[in-house]
Amino acid sequence: MPTFPYPVAHPVPLFLAPMAGVSESPFRRLCRRYGADVVVTEFLSAEGIRRENEATIAKLRFGADERPIGVQIFGGEPGPMGDAAALVTDVFQPEFIDINFGCPVKKVVRRNGGSGCLKDLGLVQEVIRAVVKNTHLPVTCKIRSGWSEEMRDPVKIGLHCQEAGVRAIAIHPRTRTQMYTGSARWEEIGLLVQALEIPVIGNGDIKTAEDAFRMHKETGCAAVMIGRGSFGQPWIFTQVRALLNGETPRATPGVEERFALALEHARMVQSYEVDPEGAAIEFRKHLGWYVKGLHNSADLRRKLHVVNSFGEVEGIFEEYLAEHAANQSLEAAAP
Repeated sequence: MPTFPYPVAHPVPLFLAPMAGVSESPFRRLCRRYGADVVVTEFLSAEGIRRENEATIAKLRFGADERPIGVQIFGGEPGPMGDAAALVTDVFQPEFIDINFGCPVKKVVRRNGGSGCLKDLGLVQEVIRAVVKNTHLPVTCKIRSGWSEEMRDPVKIGLHCQEAGVRAIAIHPRTRTQMYTGSARWEEIGLLVQALEIPVIGNGDIKTAEDAFRMHKETGCAAVMIGRGSFGQPWIFTQVRALLNGETPRATPGVEERFALALEHARMVQSYEVDPEGAAIEFRKHLGWYVKGLHNSADLRRKLHVVNSFGEVEGIFEEYLAEHAANQSLEAAAP
């Protein structure tokens, strides 16, 4: 099995995927506590970094308890990408720098960033070499299987990336034109594992711990990267690790523990962000994920999706728990 170019705690490490607006420092810290071996920042514009844009630089902040951590950058021009890599290396000193060749979002692709680069593998190599040249840190990348079905060739893309100097590669086996529709072709992860000498990290369509375990067994990937499957359930990493160790995973937390974790997450966000009301509004999506699947969750989500302060969240949770306890008492008393 190829080895990672930075320290990992387990033979099959578990990664938290870089996700805009989600994988911010508070969530990364929670996921590390629950068993994520490696975390990556949300993807950041090389132009924003090199121009030292205040909002972009703020998103580069991370704590010691988040290590090992990678900073993910995107852009379609080798020069700015190299400059960004140099600044990140000198000022923030993460364990590695990751290049985003996978983001399918239009505003990123329009500037030839993210998966837009996959239309030109020569450009992909130029970008990688510029980043490698400007940092002593390991350089990794995240790709899709191609720009379109006609250009779908993950092995060719992976070989080009490896040749240019990346030390590990994550793949989400969909094309850019697929966005998030259809199914991720896990067999393409396996093909990449067979073709490359560097570690391959599998990503895509992981909703449960069992999915992650199955991906590793079916593809032989060196690591598993979990994205949307972590939304509202950071404990998924603990569950996956148990399965990989041949153990019975812990049960999904009950409503009280889930609410306690959501409130802890909220307090972490509150102390991290400078705008309390803006932070509460932005946190609404996390609240929706934490309560997904609970009794009357649709009504609960409606209440949570209009909060403007974290104090309101506590009140809504207390009301729900009181009703929950009353219902349990009625059920217990029923003949």
